[in-house]
Amino acid sequence: MSIVPITSPDLDAAEVSWFAALCSDDYQFLGVPDGDLRSSWEHCSNIVKEAEAQGFRNILCPSSYQVGQDTLSFVAGCAPITDRINLLAAVRCGEMQPIMLARTIATLDHMLKGRLTVNIISSDFPGEKADSAFRYQRSREVVEILKQAWTQDEINHAGEVYNFSGLTTDPAKPYQTGGPLLYFGGYSPSALDLCGEHCDVYLMWPETKDQLAERMKAVHAVAENYDRTLDYGLRVHMIVRDTEAEAQEYADFIVSKLDDEYGRAIRERALDSTSLGVAHQARNRDLADEYGYVEPGLWTGVGRARSGCGAALVGSTDQVMSKIEEYQKMGIRAFIFSGYPHMDEAKHFGARVMPSLKTCSLPEAYGRVPATTPATPLGNGVRR
Repeated sequence: MSIVPITSPDLDAAEVSWFAALCSDDYQFLGVPDGDLRSSWEHCSNIVKEAEAQGFRNILCPSSYQVGQDTLSFVAGCAPITDRINLLAAVRCGEMQPIMLARTIATLDHMLKGRLTVNIISSDFPGEKADSAFRYQRSREVVEILKQAWTQDEINHAGEVYNFSGLTTDPAKPYQTGGPLLYFGGYSPSALDLCGEHCDVYLMWPETKDQLAERMKAVHAVAENYDRTLDYGLRVHMIVRDTEAEAQEYADFIVSKLDDEYGRAIRERALDSTSLGVAHQARNRDLADEYGYVEPGLWTGVGRARSGCGAALVGSTDQVMSKIEEYQKMGIRAFIFSGYPHMDEAKHFGARVMPSLKTCSLPEAYGRVPATTPATPLGNGVRR
């Protein structure tokens, strides 16, 4: 039985996703830049195509002010080169005027024929340091405007940040019924309240199972105030090999050339580097044993050279499968994996673990994706 009530209690599959390294985050040796792994269109789009070939059902396309790919431009570019994998586009609320954002997302949703999902993020803009409460208020209003655009005939919004009245939603009608699913991660009370009221999947970074359980309970308590349930997801790196010893050896290998001062610089240049969630990841590194493991199979060494998600599942195929099954029993229905280098590790996971996993697309499981082109103004609806 799941830790808390969830939206999809009877779903016997999981949405298993990979990661597109759009933001200068691909390495053979962590902290050692490799020109062959730069976040070019060619490299990042090849990761997406490989993830689709390996059977992953979604792929996270992150957003940050790093040398790499603009998220929404990249997602648009992936539409004609993929036909099965969903794309999870990270959207930093406020970067784009929200009504035009609704239109952009609707355009992408039609281009992808319902294969779009959205990761709502609220971190600072480049060169800006805004109060957390303001950032989450801005995100709340953006999400409320998006939902009006996707489900109503007019946008009418009176808020602290945005005010709109009587705008038609015809240009912003999405392909999916009700619009793309909203994935969300955050730790502050304002973040949990936004997620509890408006989002569909709460994404967690790797912590011990006890910590994840407490996180799920805290989020559910907020959602329950709005008479809602959520599904839960886990974003974690992955090192899987035929034996545990081989996996542990590879974990040591990828940090064998890491200079900790340079690793700190990598962490600090991220837009989320001072967030509460990042602080929790740092605390896990402090609590880990001498080899970097905070619990069996959960290695925090990755976090020495990146902000955000800072730990990896490390083990044999059977050990990793057992971990995933334990998480599913807790109520986790979405996984976003990654590894270094991302192309190689997608192949390792695809060969060893994917054949034993029952996977799904959450938008399809939720009934969001119509069987035929919808009667929207951009689809088969009346052109006005």
